[in-house]
Amino acid sequence: MTISASQGRLQDRRPVSVIDIGSNSIRLVIYEGVARSPTVLFNEKMLAGLGRGIVTTGKLDPDGVRRAVEEFRRFRALSEQAGAKSLDVLATAAARDAENGPDFIHRAEEILGTRIRVLSGREEAGYSALGVISGFYRADGIVGDLGGGSLELVDVKDQHIGDGITLPLGGLRLQDMAKGSLSEAAAIARKELSRAGWLKEGKGRPFYCVGGTWRNLARLHMMVTDYPLSVMHHYELDIASSAAFLKQVAKGDIDKLEGIGRISKSRRALLPYGAVVLQEIIAAMKPSKLLVSALGVREGFLYSLLSEEDRGVDPLISAAEELALLRSRSVTHAHELAEWSGTFFEALGIEETEDDARYRRAACLLADIGWRAHPEYRGTQSLNIIAHASFIGIDHPGRAFIALANLFRHEGLFANDLSPEMRRLATPHYVERARLLGGLLRVVYLLTASMPGIIPQLKWREDPDGSLTLLVPKSHAALMGERPHGRMAQLAKVAGRELALAVADG
Repeated sequence: MTISASQGRLQDRRPVSVIDIGSNSIRLVIYEGVARSPTVLFNEKMLAGLGRGIVTTGKLDPDGVRRAVEEFRRFRALSEQAGAKSLDVLATAAARDAENGPDFIHRAEEILGTRIRVLSGREEAGYSALGVISGFYRADGIVGDLGGGSLELVDVKDQHIGDGITLPLGGLRLQDMAKGSLSEAAAIARKELSRAGWLKEGKGRPFYCVGGTWRNLARLHMMVTDYPLSVMHHYELDIASSAAFLKQVAKGDIDKLEGIGRISKSRRALLPYGAVVLQEIIAAMKPSKLLVSALGVREGFLYSLLSEEDRGVDPLISAAEELALLRSRSVTHAHELAEWSGTFFEALGIEETEDDARYRRAACLLADIGWRAHPEYRGTQSLNIIAHASFIGIDHPGRAFIALANLFRHEGLFANDLSPEMRRLATPHYVERARLLGGLLRVVYLLTASMPGIIPQLKWREDPDGSLTLLVPKSHAALMGERPHGRMAQLAKVAGRELALAVADG
């Protein structure tokens, strides 16, 4: 029997595996391939706690070593089962600092059948920075990657990596150094952070939080605040409004917090130390906001394998194009729509920021991904896919805009009772733009039957009375009818302007 990739996967990709051996956790991630917006085929972690007690003993935790070695056999087998063309293994703070680190690495290499790269602090910081550069559109701020053994801090701006430093402030190490005292942990963090004098240059810029402890801290904050979207990447914590939450966690007072039961006990013990370090960073840096990154060392390493040209590709548009290829009736139609839709906003005199235009293009690329669903559920299915997709290069209000535009495209422009959570997240600015774009999609899809070739021929004409008319080429005059005219009338109500549909002369 011939085994081939299913149609739900991109046919030009070969899976690649990356194992990240950290001080607290070890994770295997098998990616669909090396791509600008990587898709995960398989993901598994174990909390080995290799760095537990390293401050006292100078060695890796023996039980952690035993469990890790046993798991490496499974990780290699999983990689081979997935057909990965390569297996890259990265080891960080605990493995490079422990006396028995070299012996552990040698044993792991024999089992995994590949060389393990033990990253220096500089290399680890560099890959963390690349992970954030990969995951955020034109990142500009300070990246902090908090592991079990160390904290890497590095300045990033767009594609440029600036100053960086590695500090012994990982959760497990800090817990050991402070002998379980959170007040002592704060004093240690403050002293160590004073070595990063350049951190002050981040004032008024975002701080990007990388690492499992900070992600779980953010997850807890989501549950405490009843946040409407369970997507970690690009989750934003306001400095002022999150201060009381961080203070409570930093005091170790977490047992009664809403949602604490959903945080694993092994992670839960390190949350106060993560909050302590974050408080000290905020005091030293004075950032504009905290942004959580789901991408870190592994994704930074993957990003480093891309060509310079591929690194410059917009990750959001790349992911939307891939989903259109996998799920829409015509990817060419999706591209035509993305290119043409801006003419409507130009005709209305609506200015778009760079992000507004990016999000509009992505919404158009994704406008037909729900076509296989039952007609009554296409809107909600599209919204749910978009709202919870593993997109990068987009903030949460933008994600809500794209989801709502596709909800309106299927459910109608005045379905005000649907998805109040997404409306709240989108902000009034994006809700109204989503309604406009959704209305435009409702007109266009009736003229194209979801197939390519017509959209580039549609032109807007501004008439002397200030009204706008969408001109359909004479060769396609038979596509005109009651429904397209009715949809255009609905769009006119939303736009607050006279809009019409007509056949072009000649």
